[in-house]
Amino acid sequence: MDIYCTRPQCPRPQNHFVDLDDNATLRTAQQKYCTACGMPLILAGRYLPIKLLGRGGFGAAFLSRDRHTPLIRQCVVKQFLPAGDLSPTQLQLAQDLFEREAVVLEEIGSQHDQIPDLFAYFPVIVPGLQSNQQDQFFYLVQEYIDGENLEEELTIRREFSEAEVLFVMRSILPVLQFVHDKNIIHRDIKPSNIMRHRNGKLFLLDFGAVKQVTNSPSGAGNSSTGIYSLGFAPPEQMSGGQVFPSTDLYALAVTIILLLTGQKDISGLFDAYSNQLQWRDKVNVSSHLAEILDKMLRSAPNQRFQSAEEVLIALDDSAQPIPIPDTSLNNHQPQVISQPAPPPLPKPTTRSTLVPAFSTLELLAGSAFSGMMGALISIAFFSLLNSPPITFVICAVILGILIFAQTRRWIEKWDLVIIPAITSLIIFFIPLLQGELVIQEIIILSLAASLITVALTSLFRIIYKILSLII
Repeated sequence: MDIYCTRPQCPRPQNHFVDLDDNATLRTAQQKYCTACGMPLILAGRYLPIKLLGRGGFGAAFLSRDRHTPLIRQCVVKQFLPAGDLSPTQLQLAQDLFEREAVVLEEIGSQHDQIPDLFAYFPVIVPGLQSNQQDQFFYLVQEYIDGENLEEELTIRREFSEAEVLFVMRSILPVLQFVHDKNIIHRDIKPSNIMRHRNGKLFLLDFGAVKQVTNSPSGAGNSSTGIYSLGFAPPEQMSGGQVFPSTDLYALAVTIILLLTGQKDISGLFDAYSNQLQWRDKVNVSSHLAEILDKMLRSAPNQRFQSAEEVLIALDDSAQPIPIPDTSLNNHQPQVISQPAPPPLPKPTTRSTLVPAFSTLELLAGSAFSGMMGALISIAFFSLLNSPPITFVICAVILGILIFAQTRRWIEKWDLVIIPAITSLIIFFIPLLQGELVIQEIIILSLAASLITVALTSLFRIIYKILSLII
């Protein structure tokens, strides 16, 4: 088993221990030490970091295993590790933010199924690399969400459809309403902090920058500490002023616009002359959704929606237009959308009821996969049965199952390569094929079928687009 050393300066952090490959030994093994720097590897006597997930401004995250659980479950160990040369005041602020994340996760993680649970929070004091020195590290352990964040999805898929961003909004807005009801402002909503589990559920991550809202009438103590992600923070947060629930709504709107446009950052959409985001001409969405996003993006906090619940109501109120937003800093009176009594909060649509639309690349990759598999399956069964009708029926049933699995996203990404590769290996080793087709012929036939299905799919997609524009 490989264990990753969490000491930042370790020259060779990867360690391998053969005896830990056995779970029985793993549960009872004594402390292990890094062979390069001597750092204790089993944190708090139970957590074994196995992979570095990433490093940020305040720390590093490691995929880990908890040996004190029945299934030795996976978890995430986050280490407090501020980057750069910080003053004592800045270092204490960073440490307070890290501890605040643990406090918030303990308070609300177990109360909402879209916020990771906190499992542990502890310090570790070890001998330093230099003599007569000690190093102190702080760790928190939280639930591991097996999936990809929206920033990673955006890199792969380029852009999201309107249906997909509506799914994101309807999933995250109830979480924000729950958080805001606890008098907590997240202050760091962005694609990398929204994680999609493999089952489709979206989680809100990284509560290290949260702000506890006080009830002080003067607003003292509500000012921001200057912790934000550039491009996602509204003016009041960037200036270090008071933050509000609408501060998070602004960041969520920026997140949605990035998903719609496929941009890596917001700088390409910001117009310095008007001091606004110019994004509408870059996307194809309904005017109703565009007006909601524009209102969430207003410069003045009191001109935005005042709660996540208001946004959810507006999303449902498609029959009633929302006025075009006025982002003028001189207009300080909030515009209220008149509407009937608010309906109950809609439940987030699960992935089982709404499967995001396929991008063009995914569609063509799926058609290539289907064509290749059709050819390989046909060759195999025709060689075994020598009966065209039976071969056709069997191939149609199997292809139908494979295509349905793709529409439900049970088969995607590397599956589209691995499955044909395994099928090809099986076919190559069928003795009956050895006297009928050579390997080169099988490869040529399968690739030809794949190219034909890609061409047909592209043709039908063009025809569909033309008819959609005409109708």
